Amino acid sequence: MDWDAQRYLDRHGFIIERGQGLVDLLAPQAGERILDLGCGTGDIAAAMAERGAQVVGVDASPAMIETARKRFPALDFRVADAAALPFEAEFDAVYSHAVLHWVTRAEDAARGIARALKPGGRFIAEFGGHRNCEALETAFADALKRIAGRDYRSPWTFPRLPGYTALLESHGLVVRAAWYFDLPTPLKGEDGLRQWFIQFLPHHLDGLGEANREAVLAATETALKPAIWRDGAWWADYRRLRVWAERAT
Repeated sequence: MDWDAQRYLDRHGFIIERGQGLVDLLAPQAGERILDLGCGTGDIAAAMAERGAQVVGVDASPAMIETARKRFPALDFRVADAAALPFEAEFDAVYSHAVLHWVTRAEDAARGIARALKPGGRFIAEFGGHRNCEALETAFADALKRIAGRDYRSPWTFPRLPGYTALLESHGLVVRAAWYFDLPTPLKGEDGLRQWFIQFLPHHLDGLGEANREAVLAATETALKPAIWRDGAWWADYRRLRVWAERAT
């Protein structure tokens, strides 16, 4: 799946804002070489570069990389698959926010992350954990099947914390801390819920025809409103996994 980079910036900027907080945990230092894994539109890479780090941003989406290059032309952005990273012991840190649940080949990604780090280098990541957006997926899958006759298949992998930390450890990363927590997340605007589905699950809506597409989105909104609409906003039922690890020396 490729991305609508402008829609992402306009409607899902909260992802970038949350990512800035993770940068504080990483605490990039001047002169460090850092890999931003799943850099998207480049905002986080730019923030780390402002602190003096030498940042390489990679993303599987050519559209995202094109946008990042246009917005921050002085930085190094490359198209790359998180499950096939080409780097060998060249980074002081690997940073990744809201990306790794998209990577179905989690073991290959963990192996590549460990290989990309220098001995003692750190890995800081946050992404969807077990039961992330469970209510959203359940309601959407029901509406899609009932109205369009299509079976829903999730594009994501949301691991449990013990299994993921064990995976990292098996590839030479020493986990120093790990967290699993609820993170209810407001979606921008009255149409924020449907914009979320249009942004992140567009392949399920492709080819439905306007009437069926609208019916699926409306039915999903109706099903979810009692549970996740409050204070004038939709609140996505995010659950996140955060890890801080180091490559063994």
